Amino acid sequence: TSGQGGCSLVVHLSFLPNSTSTMSTFAEAPAGDVAAGEKIFKTKCAQCHVAEKGGGNKQGPNLGGLFGRTTGSIAGFAYSKANKEANVTWGEETLYEYLLNPKKYMPGTKMVFAGLKKPAERANLIAYLKEATA
Repeated sequence: TSGQGGCSLVVHLSFLPNSTSTMSTFAEAPAGDVAAGEKIFKTKCAQCHVAEKGGGNKQGPNLGGLFGRTTGSIAGFAYSKANKEANVTWGEETLYEYLLNPKKYMPGTKMVFAGLKKPAERANLIAYLKEATA
């Protein structure tokens, strides 16, 4: 309220972007860079995963044919109960969410990876995986 000669100023901050935003959907993420994604894969994923179809399993399952595949479905790989029962179909959106924090996305997973917090890193890795796992 305002008195005589005074004024009242109400500021609404809801229009400001959330500084802690993680771009929660793949659609909001920046375009992925395949070469940058390959570097991420080599430094953060390759010790446990093979991307190419027909490659063997390591500590983690082979990722060949990943897109459109259901969690826990590679024959002969010892998945966690959580992974077998999650019934998630891997695609851009599900991988984007999963790669942020695998243990939060799938409680009980055996994957020991902490996740990729930066939206661009997740988008880059997904761009690489789309090519490398096809």
